[in-house]
Amino acid sequence: MLQHRRKRQYKKVPAAGDTNKHEHKEGEKHNHDEDDGHDHGGEESDGWQSHWPLLSSLAILLVMLVVEFGFKYKPAFPVNLIIYILAYLLAGYNVLNLALRKAIRFDFFNEFFLMSVATIGAFAIGSYSEGVAVMVFYSIGEWFQDSAVSKAKRSIKALLDIRPDRVTVLRNGTTEVIHPNEIQVDEIIQVKAGEKVALDGELNSDAGTFNTAALTGESKPDTKRKGEPVFAGMINLDKVSEIKVKSLFKDSKLSKILEMVQDATARKSQTQLFISRFAKIYTPIVFALAVAVCLVPYFFADPYIFNVWFYRALVFLVISCPCALVVSIPLGYFGGIGLASKNGILFKGSNFLDVITKVNVVVMDKTGTLTKGVFKVQEVVTKDIDKDELVKITAALESNSTHPIAKAVVEYAGDAAKSLKAENVEEVSGHGLKGTVDGKNVFAGNVKLLKKFNIEYPAEIDNLVDTVVVIAVNDKYAGYITIADEIKEDAKQAIDEMHKLNIKTVMLSGDKQAVVSKVAQTLNIDNAYGDLLPEGKVEKVQALKNEGKHIAFIGDGVNDAPVVALADAGIAMGGLGSDATIETADIVIQNDQPSKIVTAIKIGKITRSIVWQNITIAMVIKVIVLILGAGGIATLWEAVIADVGVALLAILNAVRIQRMKF
Repeated sequence: MLQHRRKRQYKKVPAAGDTNKHEHKEGEKHNHDEDDGHDHGGEESDGWQSHWPLLSSLAILLVMLVVEFGFKYKPAFPVNLIIYILAYLLAGYNVLNLALRKAIRFDFFNEFFLMSVATIGAFAIGSYSEGVAVMVFYSIGEWFQDSAVSKAKRSIKALLDIRPDRVTVLRNGTTEVIHPNEIQVDEIIQVKAGEKVALDGELNSDAGTFNTAALTGESKPDTKRKGEPVFAGMINLDKVSEIKVKSLFKDSKLSKILEMVQDATARKSQTQLFISRFAKIYTPIVFALAVAVCLVPYFFADPYIFNVWFYRALVFLVISCPCALVVSIPLGYFGGIGLASKNGILFKGSNFLDVITKVNVVVMDKTGTLTKGVFKVQEVVTKDIDKDELVKITAALESNSTHPIAKAVVEYAGDAAKSLKAENVEEVSGHGLKGTVDGKNVFAGNVKLLKKFNIEYPAEIDNLVDTVVVIAVNDKYAGYITIADEIKEDAKQAIDEMHKLNIKTVMLSGDKQAVVSKVAQTLNIDNAYGDLLPEGKVEKVQALKNEGKHIAFIGDGVNDAPVVALADAGIAMGGLGSDATIETADIVIQNDQPSKIVTAIKIGKITRSIVWQNITIAMVIKVIVLILGAGGIATLWEAVIADVGVALLAILNAVRIQRMKF
């Protein structure tokens, strides 16, 4: 109920390299008011025992109604007044307290002051039972609303908060069971079959199979080999696995995901902001109309009976309460965030649920987004250098990069690359690497790298379709390595479904145009541009925005962070990948499936639809009862039942979002 209305402060996740990014996103600004009363943010649901004042008030009201209307006995004044005042205070203490606190700050146009005026007015004209009933049922409605919102927030957190509180660590040849907070980087932990991994690290055993559903939304087992990354939240499916810890408990990917989800519930959508502004305008208008309902008939009605028109004005005030709107709308967005989380998609704010519904152009990176990013060396061609020597020095240089292409070269070289060490390594963004290996100046990257340093290379390299790493040693062309990638299984399905939603698709890549065009043709992508540096991607997206398009950009690498920040909806593909892109993105897809982009769009549309259903239902019913109340047809009883009924109907409609399946 109202007792546990308190603001919860969430830890913000800073956007790498763009700390003010979200301040300029649509619908990002929101004000905090410690007495707002609409946060409904209690994290723990109070039990029935904590609501004994309200339940006692309800019991007193029911007994009095049975006595007065069932047994036709009315306690003498002032006994009946004292009993009703007791019931009224038990039910309405918190409402009256909030109304008084706001009134002290000269804030009179809010639902608490509105309800206080309406119920005290009912007492003033002798409608004691109706005054108590309005306060009791209003408070019960608030109770249900708070419970629904608290449950929504808890269910969102429960989707992901599966971090174990105990972990087995190997120390001094023996095992200890301690809290994950006490584990240090590079320690070895044991995870038995069926247990959850508590910290991020790399597999120290030869192999292991894990369920990654908590992180990716997919229950398909994932087999890891020695040295491959394993993340907190994964479940070990077979034998005991040893994991070498690579980050502290508080720094794990899962902990960061939890922070993002919790932060999302505090970031308001454009619709929420509109309703908040609407309520601030709507409530004073309602007060003015209520005064008009009471006083204007004096000039027209004959005879004019003050109590009759005052009663109608009270009915008008009760039914006009905007709480159903103010509560059910954020509840709908909580449901959308929860449904997305269940499907392995993180919206960093309810505002982005709105933004993604407006997207009409989806711009995608190629490597790691539409393709698997698991490259394999296909061919090594040399000039005036031994093949093994070329592979060895190239791998030594590429071992300083985390790019999938670099990893493919290092993997192909195997242990041979470990005998050499690269020095003075410099990454030339969008081009490749340069450095010194075994006393030789080595360049490894795309043809733009060689052009940049005026190194000549054979013209036929420009006509190769596969991805090519061109190598130069001591400022002379030395050969190239061709590498092939594989298109993801659901990439074609994702593009087809986007087209069905009338969404245009564009692919931007730093890879050469021949490779990009081949992938685009296979997937039926509308437009594809290759040979782009990071700033080139930014220019293409900016050009689309200048045409008035609503852009979603999906990328997975550090190079994609600037364009992710520029897009209306920046989406990080591969939530276990680049931290910079994840922190800059508005939406994070926790696995590598392009089809989740469509799922995110559909969840946004469903959420928006249900929110506007609630707005429409609430406004239509309220307008009807307002007219009936002003006409003297509806009483306070109908008014409060309609108000609570609308709120509960909106809540039930909102919570069904969380039960939907994709």
